[in-house]
Formats: sequence, structure tokens, C-alpha cells
Amino acid sequence: MSSRPAPSRPRTGTVSATPAPGSALPRWVLVPALIGALFVLLPLVAMSTRVEWSSFWALITSESSLAALRLSLQTAATSAAACVVLGVPMALLLARARAPGISLLRSLVLIPLVLPPVVSGIALLYTVGRQGLIGRHLEVLGIQVDFSTAAVVLAQTFVALPFLVISLEGALRTAGTRYEAAAASLGARPSRVLLRVTLPLMLPSLASGTVLSFARALGEFGATITVAGSLQGTTRTLPLEIYLQRESDPDAAVALSFVLMIVAVMVIAIARRRAAA
Repeated sequence: MSSRPAPSRPRTGTVSATPAPGSALPRWVLVPALIGALFVLLPLVAMSTRVEWSSFWALITSESSLAALRLSLQTAATSAAACVVLGVPMALLLARARAPGISLLRSLVLIPLVLPPVVSGIALLYTVGRQGLIGRHLEVLGIQVDFSTAAVVLAQTFVALPFLVISLEGALRTAGTRYEAAAASLGARPSRVLLRVTLPLMLPSLASGTVLSFARALGEFGATITVAGSLQGTTRTLPLEIYLQRESDPDAAVALSFVLMIVAVMVIAIARRRAAA
């Protein structure tokens, strides 16, 4: 009868191969983490306490509020679609190309992230405005972009595009090229590799990046008001409506801000679920 060897006990001073959850972090990290969470949470809670719940429904269903919400959803959805059309090729180029100037292109893509929104709006205004670089030529053709719904979509796409590109580029770099190389070695053409291998690999990141782009477009204010103005039913999105109501009807501004906050929470929850899928 053979005897089983006794399980070896870890030596004193060694680290277990499977540490307990959270044991890898020092406890003092919890303090600034909680302070950071409160820093984000407390303003939202404070705003929620100022909502006039007795008249909440009437405030958010007024004609101007519904028009602004409807316009925001429509333009944000259009901007998210434009981000997908433009952002997917850009992310593929940044992640897979090995040509000179790729690092410069990546820096250019990140510019809208660091520019103040008003500066982004001024840049767009001098591009598509009536006297702008492209706008003056469009004016000759009878096409006006500035102070129109198209200008809203343009501004939202400009500020939201980097979110999608960065998400997809990171996902593509993490996935690597082994599956694409295997498909190419079997005789698949580049377009077939892209459609049958690359795109399916990036679908979860594409979904979450699209949702984040939609959320960023939904909350855009500075660039929109600069290049598109605030025309009810045409360019006055929900953030602009909140800004205007802040002076004339603070209760309506708080109620609409609460609605926008709920929409943002829902969008973030959807993005996290897509990313985890």
C-alpha cells in the first residue's frame, strides 16, 4: 500500500501562487479611491436632491424640452454612425500599418480630446462657415453648413471620433495578428481577412466604442453652440436647452440635467456590458 506524500507547506516569507482577492494592493489605496468615488458621486447626489419631483414630469415633457431631447438623440445617433464609418478605417490604419507618419496621425486623432470644446467649435466654424476654408465654396453651391443640424452632427462627430478610434486601436493591438496571418497563409485575400477575421474580433470593442461615442456626442455643448448656434428644433440640443433654462427656469434645468444623467448612466452600463461580452 503506497502512502501519499504529505502536501508541502509554503515556506515562511514566500508569496502564495494564488493570493487572496485584493491582497496584492496595499490597504492605503482604499482611502484615495473612496475619496475619488465620492468626488464623482456627491455632485450627482446633490443635483438629485434639488429636483422638484412634484413637477418633474411636466418640466421634462414641455415642448422645448422634448424637441431638444429628440434632436439630441437623432444627432448623437447620426454622429455615432459617422464615427463608425470614419473611425474603423483609422483604427485599422493606426494598429496595423507600419508606414512613416503613423505616430503623427495618432497625435492628430487625439487633438479633439485636449482642445477646449469652444476652440473645436471655432476651428469648425472657420472650416465650414460661410467664410470658412470649405464653407465659402459650399456657399457658392447654395449649401450652408454652419448654424444647421448638419453643423451639430459635424461638431459632435469631431469631438466623439477619438473615443472610438482609441478603443478600437487598443483592441486590435491586444488581439494581435496571428489569426489574420493564419487566414492569409491559407490564401484569403486582404478584404476577406478584414471582413471574416478582423471585424469579428473587434466587434465587442466596436460596440462599446460606438456607445461611448454616442454618449460623448449626446453631451456635447461648447463646439455645438459655437458652430451651430441655438435654434429651437434645428440646433438646440439638450445640453443647450439646459444652459438656457438655467437662467429662466432653474427647476427645468435641474430636471433636464437629471434626465441627461440617467441617460449617461444607461449608456455607460450598456458599454460595460458590451465590453465584457
